[in-house]
Amino acid sequence: MRYLHTMVRVTDIDKSLDFYCNKMGMVETRRIENEAGRFTLIFLAASQDVEAGKASAAPLLELTHNWDPEEYSGGRNFGHLAYEVDDIYATCQKLMDAGVTINRPPRDGRMAFVRSPDNISFELLQKGGAKEKAEPWASMENTGSW
Repeated sequence: MRYLHTMVRVTDIDKSLDFYCNKMGMVETRRIENEAGRFTLIFLAASQDVEAGKASAAPLLELTHNWDPEEYSGGRNFGHLAYEVDDIYATCQKLMDAGVTINRPPRDGRMAFVRSPDNISFELLQKGGAKEKAEPWASMENTGSW
């Protein structure tokens, strides 16, 4: 058995791709437009998987956009997607500079949470061991939920 992908529903493709690709650094690998089913599927790979030439073998994130308007709820019930990052502080700073709210700051130098435009929680984990605690992260309060 091989893990293939995680699917999340999105309401606005442009906003979602801005978050996932421009801000989170993911790369679109494939897109399927299904007129009969009235949906679009967009498959994204983590940038390091693309760089390593593993995008076709690594787990992907599938964004599903249904063309007919629907009300989605339960983003928190979904749980979260987890990604390992090289530098938790630099990643969080880059996201904050891009306008993303850090819901759970990396106070411990190891873990942070952010949310997509569709309220999907992302857990960001420091690669290897935790970094030394550092400001402004160590004293930053939570914002909202994750």
